[in-house]
Amino acid sequence: MVNCVVKNWQGEHSGETTLEMPIAKVENAEHIVHRALVRQLHNQRQGTASTKTRAEVRGGGRKPWRQKGTGRARAGSIRSPLWRGGGVIFGPKPKDYNLKMNRKERRLALRTAFISRVEDLIVVENFADQLSAPKTKEVVAALTRWGVTSEQKVLLIVTDISSDNLYLSVRNLPNVKLLKHDCLNIYDILYADKIVATSEAITKIQEVYCGE
Repeated sequence: MVNCVVKNWQGEHSGETTLEMPIAKVENAEHIVHRALVRQLHNQRQGTASTKTRAEVRGGGRKPWRQKGTGRARAGSIRSPLWRGGGVIFGPKPKDYNLKMNRKERRLALRTAFISRVEDLIVVENFADQLSAPKTKEVVAALTRWGVTSEQKVLLIVTDISSDNLYLSVRNLPNVKLLKHDCLNIYDILYADKIVATSEAITKIQEVYCGE
């Protein structure tokens, strides 16, 4: 169990919340998190790259010139891989890169990764009502008050992203990614320098990802 300080919109301490999640054993933690990360990156690949072999390229049915007597190298087709416009040797073909991983393992890996970032976790009160209009400047100022610098990559976790004010205020910030509590993934958790989550999101995360 980890106790986290909750900050308000002004960056002041306003309370505490607890974060308690079952995680992988120390000797297995790195391995299972790595497997989950590799799976996510592989499953993002479309696998649609494709080239044509000499059998699939149009043309080349006629022998360019006779076998002997011309002084040139023998050639049987203008679509040879040695020719410009010819087929491709060992080129890519459509492939399924998807990797499978059990649901329980995926959740265990995500919980383990999230707990490993506790030192970089900043818990704040729900601040959606603080934005009466889309104001990127106000979000930047709030992040600064919470201890986040402009160069750091931030993962912002909330329970509701339907608010236009919050979405429009964040979307122009290149280093800030907004996620809903039930859309967490290994890559974003590990990639961010700082993780900012509302106290409601922390509660929801434990409800969603701790159940089997």
